[in-house]
Amino acid sequence: MIDIAETLRSLVAEHALALLFLNVLLEQAGLPIPAYPSLVVAGTLTAVRSDIPVASVFTLSVLACLIADTAWFWAGRRHGTWLMRGVCRVSLSPDSCIRKSTHFYRQIGPRVLLVAKFLPGAGALTTLMAGTAGTSLTRFVLFDAAGSAIWVASALMMGILFEDAVGALLALLAAYVVPGFIAILACFAAFLAWKWARRMQVVRRSHRVPRLRVQELKAMQSQGVPHVVVDVRPDLTGSEASIPGAIRLGLDAGPRELAALPTDASVIVYCDCPSEVSAAYLAERIRAAGRPQVYALLGGISAWTDDAPGQAPGDAVAQPARAA
Repeated sequence: MIDIAETLRSLVAEHALALLFLNVLLEQAGLPIPAYPSLVVAGTLTAVRSDIPVASVFTLSVLACLIADTAWFWAGRRHGTWLMRGVCRVSLSPDSCIRKSTHFYRQIGPRVLLVAKFLPGAGALTTLMAGTAGTSLTRFVLFDAAGSAIWVASALMMGILFEDAVGALLALLAAYVVPGFIAILACFAAFLAWKWARRMQVVRRSHRVPRLRVQELKAMQSQGVPHVVVDVRPDLTGSEASIPGAIRLGLDAGPRELAALPTDASVIVYCDCPSEVSAAYLAERIRAAGRPQVYALLGGISAWTDDAPGQAPGDAVAQPARAA
């Protein structure tokens, strides 16, 4: 019978640097495979094993970061807006994903790359945002290399400074490899379940806001029914598709901005997010500010762009689609 613990120890001993490089590369590429703990362990190994020089570990780890980050950067240059939205759609919190990434980059600029790797889930999105925002390759490489070096060095230093504690933990894990692996998987599954439950809670709350179909909005436009269209999406490039005449309001729009909306017109809010969650959130705030006729556009901007441009909106304004 194969000894799993011994097999794992042998694999790590023979291919430590290659496995570390792969771990860092995959994490920076966006996979949920934490590399920081591996770097801490690598720091400890450099202190106790002469065949694993710290300079090699540092160089290979920074190189892995630069390879993955540069790939995200060029992807952002070529397919920025589309890819940003695609990446955030698979997030458990897609509606805050773009907003947080764009906020950080706009507030700080490429300097955010110095600390992005310390922020959970921000690494790949920040490098993607750097390409989307048109940051020069030279500035990107300088800041990203510095940020990668800081991130890697901090982990290695932690492993060296706490050599005894990390060594004791490794010995404990070696003695209980299978139970420890199961425990880690259980904790990860529990975390995903918690995030998913929170997501579903937000979606259920958003159903309180009535929906308006694209055809109903076009009927309003063709018949001159007073209305205001509000775009709640983060402005990634300024050239993305939008509904003509729409005004932009952020989810954190202040009371003055909400009060400036007309009281004698329907307000239709749209986003580009699953279940219209962001649009429904702002619609709730607008309604609380004294505007009762507020709707979230069903399907968001995707439904608008997918609707045939020559399609007749109908002879009468249909009743807005209510949430189930």
